[in-house]
Amino acid sequence: MSEITIECKKVTKTFGQGTSEVSVLRGVDLVAHENELIMLMGPSGSGKTTLISIIGGLLNQNSGDCTVLGKSINQLPEEEKTKFRGKNIGFLFQYFNLVPTLTAVENAAIPLILNGVNRNQAMEEAAKLLTLVGLEEQLYSTPNNISGGQQQRVAIARACIHKPKIILCDEPTSFLDHERGKKTLELLQQIKTENKCTLIVVTHDPRILEYADRILEIDDGVIKPEKSQPPKSPQALDNTQKKLNP
Repeated sequence: MSEITIECKKVTKTFGQGTSEVSVLRGVDLVAHENELIMLMGPSGSGKTTLISIIGGLLNQNSGDCTVLGKSINQLPEEEKTKFRGKNIGFLFQYFNLVPTLTAVENAAIPLILNGVNRNQAMEEAAKLLTLVGLEEQLYSTPNNISGGQQQRVAIARACIHKPKIILCDEPTSFLDHERGKKTLELLQQIKTENKCTLIVVTHDPRILEYADRILEIDDGVIKPEKSQPPKSPQALDNTQKKLNP
């Protein structure tokens, strides 16, 4: 059995106070392993984004425990939590969250620079990674001068450039057509396999479920018991194999 990287036990989260209090998570249990891609599904308001925000140390739970790479992340002092998150966790946001005044290569280099890597070296590494994902001609373009699909590839590069052990993705294919959505998941799957990291992908997109190692459903703040899942299609497996062994 591969190493456990994430373990949530009875995690709860509420927002508001008094009569306006809303329970978003109501005792979530979740275990994720190294080199695993988990799809987290559920209706709007079910707690998906809240859960990955707690796992990523962006929110604190009200009760329960969330252990990430052996540490109770939300019990860490704020400075230590920031350093831990910057080193070990990559985020792929639904709306990309690229810095509009920075070029593609500068955006992709941000995690390395924040981790103390020399700026020139960070830019060089970012340029290499962006070239690998087909953006060699857009290195010095700002986000408003490239397409949505190209912005997403910059966001993927930024999420994985520092080789984090955890990558958290919030609706990564929501603005993409079917073919681009598949290519996005193939790239994420390749990154997962090469770096032996854990990916949790929040999604409503049934077209990409074949790439999951496990599918978890969350509803009304609770993760449902797991169901058996169909095997991945030969095409999905073949595409990933070709990427890993061109």
